[in-house]
Amino acid sequence: MGKTKLQTAIQFTKNLFTTGAFTETSRGVELEICTKLPQGPNKVVVEFGMGHGNITKEILRKISPDSKVYSFEVNPEFCEYVKNEIKDKRLVVVNDSAENMSKHIEGMVDAFISSIPFTFIPKEVGDEIIRLSFESTNPGGYFSQVLYSGFHFKRFEKVYDECHMKVLRNIPLEFIYHCKKH
Repeated sequence: MGKTKLQTAIQFTKNLFTTGAFTETSRGVELEICTKLPQGPNKVVVEFGMGHGNITKEILRKISPDSKVYSFEVNPEFCEYVKNEIKDKRLVVVNDSAENMSKHIEGMVDAFISSIPFTFIPKEVGDEIIRLSFESTNPGGYFSQVLYSGFHFKRFEKVYDECHMKVLRNIPLEFIYHCKKH
């Protein structure tokens, strides 16, 4: 394991209850979770759980030059790391919880990408994040979530109009939920 990967694993382990993982997501997750990003100009994408910015980089590769990404992260060290690592005028790093999204974003959102560890947050908080995200999603937009189980899928099905799940057969298994608002 390289020095950077080891340092990342240590940071993720120290912050297990906020990251929900021992390490960064796989490259397969980075690619799959971004498959439902909107195409075209002036799109707004919100990312919950930015970590060290691996998914953030993929989002920025996929969106148009005049679109915007608001990346929420509760860990201030991760926020500083990403601000120093990713220099892109389309990226707005927000050191706050997803439940406070409306304090930072006005208007509707075209897509949500999330790695929130729903297993480690209170059910009421998680349900509120899902509900607020649905209300803020433009019709046709997606909320895409990565987790390490399919356990929370029904929570999304109760709110979003159409949901499907893709399982990436890694160790551990990675579950991507794609949830669409009609």
